[in-house]
Amino acid sequence: MDFANLIQTVAIYALPVLFAITVHEAAHGYVARHFGDNTAWMLGRVTLNPLKHIDPVGTILMPLVLYFATSGAFLFGYAKPVPVQFGKLRNPKRHMIWVALAGPGANLVQALLWGIALYLLQGAGISEPFFIKMCQAGILVNVVMLVFNLFPLPPLDGGRVLVGLLPWKQAMLVSRVEPWGFFIVMALVIAGVITNLWMRPLMTLTYALLEIVLTPLAMLVQ
Repeated sequence: MDFANLIQTVAIYALPVLFAITVHEAAHGYVARHFGDNTAWMLGRVTLNPLKHIDPVGTILMPLVLYFATSGAFLFGYAKPVPVQFGKLRNPKRHMIWVALAGPGANLVQALLWGIALYLLQGAGISEPFFIKMCQAGILVNVVMLVFNLFPLPPLDGGRVLVGLLPWKQAMLVSRVEPWGFFIVMALVIAGVITNLWMRPLMTLTYALLEIVLTPLAMLVQ
């Protein structure tokens, strides 16, 4: 493993990753508060301070171990989930959907902002590889977080959306998966199911959407 390459990769991805997980988690807490649950607010989790959202194992140790173990071919990590007591929401079943979508929605907005920054740099004639790669990393990290978290299995955000959309009986059946959801998701990731059948198609679609939205800016700065 090239240690210098590792340092360079960490330097490029550190800021985009910190922003991605911080705003993602804070968005969950903010929307939960909007709909009646102050739990995250009272615990100081509706904040842009990344230290409040970093999990020492999931955010730092696990990605580093996987990076070295797979030579950078496979990375996985997670932040401390923002606590939400869905029973405190004014309309738990319906508002659960908006709370769950807030995180991926924040990632979509960030991917767009990193794309705007990339085109503005190019328009200003700034070709410094570090900044260009950081913007590209910002887009990639947020698109990955967006798509991965929308996978329809609890405890991922997509699973909570599914529970909120299903009739009560089916919703209860799906919600019972949550205690084992993390292990099921990991198994599906390792087996390549989520990567090949879910993430790649949706990431391609998301990149196409971002390109369409950013086309006017791209034409303007050329």
